[in-house]
Amino acid sequence: MDITVAIDAMGGDHGPHVTVPAALDALKRDDNINIVLVGLTEAIEAELKAHKAKVGTRLRIHHASEVVTMDESPQSAMKNKKDSSMRVAINLVKSGEANACVSAGNTGALMATARFVLKTLPGIDRPAIAATLPTQHGVVYMLDLGANADCTPEHLLQFAIMGAMLVSCVEHKERPSVGLLNIGSEDIKGNEVVKQAGELLRASHLNFYGNVEGNDIYKGTTDLIVCDGFVGNVALKTSEGLAQMMSRFLTQEFKRNWFTKLMALCAMPVLKAFKRRVDPRRYNGASFLGLRGIVVKSHGGADRFAFDNAIQSAVAESRSGVLRRITEQLEIEHIKPPSASFDLDGTTVTQEAPA
Repeated sequence: MDITVAIDAMGGDHGPHVTVPAALDALKRDDNINIVLVGLTEAIEAELKAHKAKVGTRLRIHHASEVVTMDESPQSAMKNKKDSSMRVAINLVKSGEANACVSAGNTGALMATARFVLKTLPGIDRPAIAATLPTQHGVVYMLDLGANADCTPEHLLQFAIMGAMLVSCVEHKERPSVGLLNIGSEDIKGNEVVKQAGELLRASHLNFYGNVEGNDIYKGTTDLIVCDGFVGNVALKTSEGLAQMMSRFLTQEFKRNWFTKLMALCAMPVLKAFKRRVDPRRYNGASFLGLRGIVVKSHGGADRFAFDNAIQSAVAESRSGVLRRITEQLEIEHIKPPSASFDLDGTTVTQEAPA
């Protein structure tokens, strides 16, 4: 099955200098994907020329005259930049010209635009951000990582359904285990939202493991960890900070004197293997789950290797049929489509439940 990925070529800290070569790497690796580079034509063509590459049947350029900056507000991006590379790339997913969109651009603007253009799946109130983290036994999927700071128990159940279906499809696990992030493993622990969410999960058809704590994230206790966006984002940023601190501590200790420098030289193969194993670039690419289309967010500072991994995530989701699986599971859980309105771009959008 050929997959077409629309790439916001202008997004991120580095724009075409990263997105274009990463796209070329993806095309070389997989003969069954096509890529649409969306953005300023001249800038994209210049980068293709620098890499001695040309457009063709599998690679084309779709011009977009505007660029959403990394510090721009979602409201400004929605109102004032309707021909931005970000929005045009998402439009290609909505029209069916692309199976997925990948962007390293402004997270808030990307989420707002994707939700406005694509809308949510029937039965889903809010999209959530899901990503993978390394564990002692492989990887763990975690959501929400920042899209929804305040959630109801029903939202957490929806996140669990979406995340479980993502793991099932991409990792080929029939019944992935689901953990609810809490301050203790006992059912009586946590605030009322988390306790009620636990009751809903226990009553669901999901493979609910129970409550998990922060130290379970990297143990790999479960295949999926569910939490609200406030807790998830704090946990993620804390992990990133800890990793950076440990890296600096190791560097400082190995540079302390001539003996430690010699030890560093001897330990170099192990250090390189360790660095490769926990390299955050390998896990780049967060999925915006719950939309009627596949959107993957790359880290804004991603390099060529990292952005290529985000493209791979988008391709894997497209091939797996995750949107269909989420919809089917929502029906199994008897979760009805919401009748909800939300304001974006100054416009009220209403999603009515079908009769």
